[in-house]
Amino acid sequence: MRLNWLLVFVPIALGLNWRDAHPTLVFLASALAIVPLAALMGDATESLASYLGPTYGGLLSATLGNAPEIIVGLFALHQGLVDVVKASLTGSIIGNLLLGLGLSLFAGGMKHGEQQFDSKTARRNAASLMLAAIALIIPAVFHFSASSDEEISVHIAAVLFFVYCSSIVLTLRSQKAVFGVAAAAEELEEKGKAEPEPLGGELGWSRNRALAVLAVVTIALGVMSEIMTDAVQPAADAMGLTPLFAGVFLLAIVGNAAETFNSIRFARSNQVELALGVTVGASTQVALVVAPVLVFFSMLIGRDMDLLFSQFEIVAVMLAVVVTRDLVRDGQSTWFDGLLLIGVYCILAIGFFYIPVTPAS
Repeated sequence: MRLNWLLVFVPIALGLNWRDAHPTLVFLASALAIVPLAALMGDATESLASYLGPTYGGLLSATLGNAPEIIVGLFALHQGLVDVVKASLTGSIIGNLLLGLGLSLFAGGMKHGEQQFDSKTARRNAASLMLAAIALIIPAVFHFSASSDEEISVHIAAVLFFVYCSSIVLTLRSQKAVFGVAAAAEELEEKGKAEPEPLGGELGWSRNRALAVLAVVTIALGVMSEIMTDAVQPAADAMGLTPLFAGVFLLAIVGNAAETFNSIRFARSNQVELALGVTVGASTQVALVVAPVLVFFSMLIGRDMDLLFSQFEIVAVMLAVVVTRDLVRDGQSTWFDGLLLIGVYCILAIGFFYIPVTPAS
């Protein structure tokens, strides 16, 4: 499912912003423009990684996999939208687990009926999400006893980022070992063979084209992110939405749209494990990478973003983790499982819509 046709919204967003159009129109146009740009960044990263081999290619993919969300978050922080950024982190977690996975299981189940996947891997991925939940709970638990919300948040962010770096080291070592064995076997069997094709390489892009696309898309994402974050607060006010709802649902849906489309495509191809890897993995990455990076960046620009979330956000994340874990533990899914996840997401959306605006601290 290609999203390139949405690139038409890039010049539309630029034009609307230049003409000082209604902020709702500017926000919608820039948000729709970010979706295909994020997908193109993923394609360019995947294509470039295929030329670097499994070790460095895996590192590149892991590094740039969350770039769109980080770019949007950085510009939102620069605009002073700290509460919206924090809400978007919560929204990314519950959005991937409930909406993204729900749509994937629903689409896959409607096409293939009951689908099977490795229950052990699914349970392990779901268990890893508890780290994200703990990262949200601890600052709230110690809110009244800690000397500084920002201080405890920075320490927790450092732990999360250390865990992420450790996982990257483990992954790269595993990939290097596997690739070394495979390369040795291939060399013995196919001596004299022509130069190997790039690994992965489904897109067929050259190295220079991948680099060019990555550079252009990064710049375009920065421009669109600045336009969107400028418009998000006025647009939310015009639509009668709270900053919490705008962050949890508007910004989060935009940032995760490309991943959601990919997971749906995998599920419809009867590759449910890949769909689970995309959605559950993306939620984990938000806690381990996106949140720490934004906390560290906020220190540099003096915005003092902490990891103190509201009670409703914590409850929403815990519910998303528990429901997802229970549905995937048996290693099989149907369209009804996906519908249940979508239903929980809609119920949470209603709750977030009606929750009053209250300061987190």
